[in-house]
Amino acid sequence: MVRTPLTPEERERGERLGRLLRESRGGRSMAEVAAGAGISAETLRKIETGRAPTPAFFTVAALARVLGLSLDDLVGRCPLVAV
Repeated sequence: MVRTPLTPEERERGERLGRLLRESRGGRSMAEVAAGAGISAETLRKIETGRAPTPAFFTVAALARVLGLSLDDLVGRCPLVAV
């Protein structure tokens, strides 16, 4: 299956999500947050750095739970907007 390339807007949204998650992690280690969400630290690193700009819904939901974020807040702070 060939994946459609992401638009610049989708990449920017992924970068915003990554920044928000990184900021929300605060002083907690990447390994601690990743383990709590049931994902690898490498997956979290990719999301936080924007290298995985479209993570699966359940991955985002698990991270939001561990970080104490609401999905509504994430959607509001990471909308798809034209750059």
